[in-house]
Amino acid sequence: MTTFDTSRTTYGSASVASRFSSFINTTIASVVAWNDARVTRNALATLSDRELEDIGLSRSDIDTVAESHIIR
Repeated sequence: MTTFDTSRTTYGSASVASRFSSFINTTIASVVAWNDARVTRNALATLSDRELEDIGLSRSDIDTVAESHIIR
């Protein structure tokens, strides 16, 4: 009697699926980080110079703060 095992994946297919999933996750994370930086930049740009000074920033610091990887 012969049996056919269908529970195993083809050699290498699991790693291809893993790499594809990793690529998708990295792409989504990049888009989320870009959007967070955009929102932060826009919020800081709407503040007056006095308000920025109150929180210890100047207009030239906005891009640096928006692109930083500090947990907000």
